[in-house]
Amino acid sequence: MKELTKAEEQIMQYLWKLEKAFLKDIIEGFPQPRPAYTTISTVVRVLVKKGFIGFETFGKVNQYYPLVSKKVYTRDFMKGMIKSFFNDSVGGFTSFFAKEQDLSLSQLEEMKSLIEEQIKNKKDNE
Repeated sequence: MKELTKAEEQIMQYLWKLEKAFLKDIIEGFPQPRPAYTTISTVVRVLVKKGFIGFETFGKVNQYYPLVSKKVYTRDFMKGMIKSFFNDSVGGFTSFFAKEQDLSLSQLEEMKSLIEEQIKNKKDNE
């Protein structure tokens, strides 16, 4: 899956939140001063071409909807980042994240609990 540019990701964030939206709805999601209608329209057309969003036509206007879920995009993006920056090592990523983010004890305990839960689930499914 291709990565999104910052502008594309911003539009996808609004579309994931709204689920279905007309161009005017997407534009209204931006803070003032909002980008030009034509700018947003161009980025939306690129997202359609890349296969990230689809649309349904009502007369002369299109209603857009995501073809790729936020969960799927995030998963694939993180896999790519781990592969590129951490030599495909989840342990290396986890270590970096835990050390460099200066996590609190409660945050570390929460991570530990999530990992332990996944270990239990894996063992139960064997």
